[in-house]
Amino acid sequence: MPKLPNYRRVKIHRSYTVEEVARLLEVHKNTVRAWLRSGLPKIDHRHPTVILGTALFDFLHARRKSKKRPCQPGEIYCVRCHAPEQPAGEMAEYEPVTEKFGNLMGICPNCGGLIYRRASFERLALIRGNLDITFVEARRRVKRE
Repeated sequence: MPKLPNYRRVKIHRSYTVEEVARLLEVHKNTVRAWLRSGLPKIDHRHPTVILGTALFDFLHARRKSKKRPCQPGEIYCVRCHAPEQPAGEMAEYEPVTEKFGNLMGICPNCGGLIYRRASFERLALIRGNLDITFVEARRRVKRE
Protein backbone atom coordinates (compact mmCIF):
# COMPACT_ATOMS: atom_id res chain seq x y z
CA MET A 1 0.00 0.00 0.00
CA PRO A 2 1.48 3.39 -0.95
CA LYS A 3 2.40 5.85 1.74
CA LEU A 4 0.07 8.84 2.05
CA PRO A 5 1.73 12.26 1.69
CA ASN A 6 2.00 14.04 5.03
CA TYR A 7 0.22 17.38 4.57
CA ARG A 8 1.70 18.63 7.87
CA ARG A 9 5.10 19.01 6.18
CA VAL A 10 3.75 21.82 3.98
CA LYS A 11 4.63 25.36 5.07
CA ILE A 12 1.49 27.45 4.52
CA HIS A 13 3.35 30.78 4.08
CA ARG A 14 5.50 29.49 1.24
CA SER A 15 5.07 28.94 -2.49
CA TYR A 16 6.26 25.72 -4.16
CA THR A 17 7.09 24.55 -7.66
CA VAL A 18 5.99 21.09 -8.81
CA GLU A 19 9.51 19.73 -8.24
CA GLU A 20 9.68 21.20 -4.71
CA VAL A 21 6.32 19.67 -3.77
CA ALA A 22 7.44 16.30 -5.12
CA ARG A 23 10.68 16.45 -3.11
CA LEU A 24 8.96 17.67 0.07
CA LEU A 25 6.23 15.01 0.06
CA GLU A 26 8.42 12.25 -1.42
CA VAL A 27 6.12 11.64 -4.41
CA HIS A 28 6.76 11.70 -8.15
CA LYS A 29 6.44 14.93 -10.15
CA ASN A 30 3.69 13.32 -12.21
CA THR A 31 1.70 12.72 -9.03
CA VAL A 32 1.79 16.46 -8.29
CA ARG A 33 0.76 17.19 -11.89
CA ALA A 34 -2.16 14.75 -11.50
CA TRP A 35 -3.20 16.66 -8.35
CA LEU A 36 -3.16 19.87 -10.40
CA ARG A 37 -5.44 18.27 -13.01
CA SER A 38 -7.79 17.02 -10.28
CA GLY A 39 -8.26 20.41 -8.63
CA LEU A 40 -5.13 21.57 -6.81
CA PRO A 41 -5.12 25.33 -7.49
CA LYS A 42 -2.01 27.00 -8.91
CA ILE A 43 -1.11 30.68 -8.72
CA ASP A 44 -1.39 31.47 -12.45
CA HIS A 45 -0.97 29.85 -15.86
CA ARG A 46 2.70 30.71 -16.29
CA HIS A 47 5.67 28.39 -16.16
CA PRO A 48 7.10 27.19 -13.85
CA THR A 49 3.88 26.21 -12.13
CA VAL A 50 3.73 27.69 -8.63
CA ILE A 51 1.47 26.41 -5.85
CA LEU A 52 0.62 28.28 -2.66
CA GLY A 53 1.40 26.42 0.54
CA THR A 54 -2.08 27.08 1.96
CA ALA A 55 -3.73 25.67 -1.17
CA LEU A 56 -1.53 22.56 -1.09
CA PHE A 57 -2.16 22.02 2.64
CA ASP A 58 -5.94 22.39 2.21
CA PHE A 59 -6.02 20.14 -0.87
CA LEU A 60 -4.09 17.29 0.78
CA HIS A 61 -6.00 17.62 4.05
CA ALA A 62 -9.36 17.47 2.21
CA ARG A 63 -8.23 14.40 0.22
CA ARG A 64 -7.22 12.57 3.40
CA LYS A 65 -10.43 13.57 5.19
CA SER A 66 -12.63 12.40 2.30
CA LYS A 67 -11.16 8.89 2.52
CA LYS A 68 -11.88 8.43 6.24
CA ARG A 69 -14.42 5.73 7.06
CA PRO A 70 -15.53 6.18 10.69
CA CYS A 71 -17.12 3.22 12.44
CA GLN A 72 -20.76 3.43 13.48
CA PRO A 73 -22.06 1.73 16.65
CA GLY A 74 -21.74 -2.02 16.23
CA GLU A 75 -18.98 -1.80 13.61
CA ILE A 76 -15.28 -2.62 13.75
CA TYR A 77 -12.82 -1.56 11.04
CA CYS A 78 -11.38 -4.38 8.93
CA VAL A 79 -7.88 -3.53 7.71
CA ARG A 80 -7.99 -6.19 4.97
CA CYS A 81 -11.32 -5.02 3.51
CA HIS A 82 -10.59 -1.30 4.12
CA ALA A 83 -14.10 -0.79 5.49
CA PRO A 84 -16.03 -0.78 8.75
CA GLU A 85 -17.81 -4.13 9.16
CA GLN A 86 -20.27 -5.61 11.61
CA PRO A 87 -18.63 -8.72 13.10
CA ALA A 88 -19.89 -12.12 11.95
CA GLY A 89 -22.86 -13.32 13.98
CA GLU A 90 -23.01 -9.86 15.61
CA MET A 91 -20.66 -11.26 18.28
CA ALA A 92 -17.52 -9.71 19.72
CA GLU A 93 -15.20 -10.17 22.68
CA TYR A 94 -13.94 -7.41 24.93
CA GLU A 95 -10.50 -8.07 26.37
CA PRO A 96 -9.32 -5.46 28.88
CA VAL A 97 -5.74 -4.24 28.43
CA THR A 98 -5.69 -1.73 31.29
CA GLU A 99 -8.25 -0.73 33.88
CA LYS A 100 -9.81 1.78 31.49
CA PHE A 101 -9.14 0.46 27.96
CA GLY A 102 -9.44 -2.78 26.10
CA ASN A 103 -9.80 -4.36 22.67
CA LEU A 104 -13.09 -5.23 21.05
CA MET A 105 -12.44 -8.24 18.80
CA GLY A 106 -14.56 -9.98 16.19
CA ILE A 107 -14.41 -11.83 12.90
CA CYS A 108 -14.90 -10.03 9.58
CA PRO A 109 -17.87 -11.55 7.72
CA ASN A 110 -16.25 -10.85 4.31
CA CYS A 111 -12.64 -12.01 4.62
CA GLY A 112 -12.77 -14.09 7.83
CA GLY A 113 -9.90 -12.18 9.42
CA LEU A 114 -9.80 -10.87 12.97
CA ILE A 115 -10.93 -7.29 13.42
CA TYR A 116 -10.06 -5.10 16.39
CA ARG A 117 -11.30 -1.84 17.83
CA ARG A 118 -9.75 -0.07 20.81
CA ALA A 119 -12.50 0.90 23.25
CA SER A 120 -12.75 2.34 26.72
CA PHE A 121 -14.93 0.44 29.14
CA GLU A 122 -16.93 3.62 29.83
CA ARG A 123 -17.81 4.17 26.15
CA LEU A 124 -18.55 0.52 25.43
CA ALA A 125 -22.32 1.13 25.66
CA LEU A 126 -22.08 3.75 22.87
CA ILE A 127 -19.85 1.60 20.65
CA ARG A 128 -21.78 -1.63 21.24
CA GLY A 129 -24.75 -1.05 18.93
CA ASN A 130 -26.54 -4.43 18.67
CA LEU A 131 -23.42 -6.55 19.27
CA ASP A 132 -23.45 -9.43 21.72
CA ILE A 133 -20.25 -8.80 23.69
CA THR A 134 -18.47 -11.46 25.73
CA PHE A 135 -16.08 -10.21 28.40
CA VAL A 136 -12.77 -12.07 28.55
CA GLU A 137 -10.64 -12.07 31.67
CA ALA A 138 -7.62 -9.78 31.40
CA ARG A 139 -4.24 -11.38 30.87
CA ARG A 140 -2.13 -11.42 33.96
CA ARG A 141 1.10 -9.49 33.81
CA VAL A 142 4.30 -10.19 35.62
CA LYS A 143 5.10 -7.39 38.04
CA ARG A 144 8.66 -6.17 38.42
CA GLU A 145 9.80 -5.49 41.92
